[in-house]
Amino acid sequence: MIGIPTDELLFRLRRITEDNMTFVSKKCRHLGENQLHWRRTKDSWNILEVLAHLNSLVNFYHPLILNKIKKTKFTTPSDTFVSSQLGRSAWKSIQLGRANNIKRKFRAQRTHNPTILPELVEKNTIEKFEKNQLELLNILDLAKHVNLKKAKVPISFSRIVRLRLGDVLQFVIYHNERHIQQIKNILENKNFPDKVVG
Repeated sequence: MIGIPTDELLFRLRRITEDNMTFVSKKCRHLGENQLHWRRTKDSWNILEVLAHLNSLVNFYHPLILNKIKKTKFTTPSDTFVSSQLGRSAWKSIQLGRANNIKRKFRAQRTHNPTILPELVEKNTIEKFEKNQLELLNILDLAKHVNLKKAKVPISFSRIVRLRLGDVLQFVIYHNERHIQQIKNILENKNFPDKVVG
């Protein structure tokens, strides 16, 4: 499996995270309630539900990643990161296509699905997302000081499976990017309300 310079990988993930934050801050903060709650179909998620889904996954991944970085004995970074076959398969499956298209659709786990658990959507969902992304930037800074290949973290859909930290970071951040693209698609929909009502 071909590797990537660790610095380049972390820089790329940082840039995606910063772009996600900037987009939400510029394009979502000013929206009215009717726009934030608008959905393309009765079964599709609205903007707040997309962000609430991402926020709920933070509760799983961020503590695990921070704990692993803090407690790992593998504190000598490697110049190059090489994904495991399983890790690459995991993050590749959710990564956007070359045209920023969502290649495959997945059903969200019940515990992270805001249509099943509407309480995931909070009044401060947007602010919480921004705060979580700042924390993620801090995680990326801390990750520079450990071996991303040897430190391993479980994943949300299987506690038994442990992936390399570098693969988990890619999975989390490409998953975020995928759902920010989902919000972009909502905003670009021809039926999206262009005026704030109420």
